[in-house]
Amino acid sequence: MGRIRIDRSADEIIHILDQYIHNQLDRRVMITYLTDYPDSLEALAEEHDLSVSTVKRIINRNSFIYKHLT
Repeated sequence: MGRIRIDRSADEIIHILDQYIHNQLDRRVMITYLTDYPDSLEALAEEHDLSVSTVKRIINRNSFIYKHLT
């Protein structure tokens, strides 16, 4: 999965995610993914006690958010 460069502060990213992602689990995963930049999806999945496939689904489901961040 390629990374998109986002030139926003963590606080700005969190504010935008709070506005557009209403599912709490999705929002938490996306905040970690976009602000902490984990080394791998496996590390992200482990941090949130989820499977890698669930993390991938969350990221794909919320990919619309990139248009609000770039």
